[in-house]
Amino acid sequence: MVDMLSPYIVAGVAAWTLAQGIKILLARLKKRSSWRSLYLSGGMPSAHSSTVTAVLVVVGVTEGVQSALFGITLLFSAIVIYDAVKLRRSSGEQGNAIVALIKEQKSKVSLPRVALGHTPLEVLVGILLGIIVGIAIYFVFNT
Repeated sequence: MVDMLSPYIVAGVAAWTLAQGIKILLARLKKRSSWRSLYLSGGMPSAHSSTVTAVLVVVGVTEGVQSALFGITLLFSAIVIYDAVKLRRSSGEQGNAIVALIKEQKSKVSLPRVALGHTPLEVLVGILLGIIVGIAIYFVFNT
């Protein structure tokens, strides 16, 4: 059965699923609406970071760090991680400021949904999770 699956896809899906599962668990522990954690952006750990890192690890150990595929995957991962921690975080903070202004002015404008990015810690934990998942998937496919 394992021979019919791509370790790259399995690593990405497994890392994303595990990261989102952890978000649901943490939301339940904090007594928040846990199922909303599946589709809201932001949160601990970063599913973006864990997904691309897991794929990067599998590519690195399977194809080698000198391969073109690893180089492409590394650049893609860096862009996704940068976007999660810098650009999306910044736009989330701007969204919070807009919401605060609308409330302060008692405007009748409907409040926008603010999409948060990730803190550096959320991204770091996502990267660590991705490394663990990537190594585990490599061993599942190579034993």
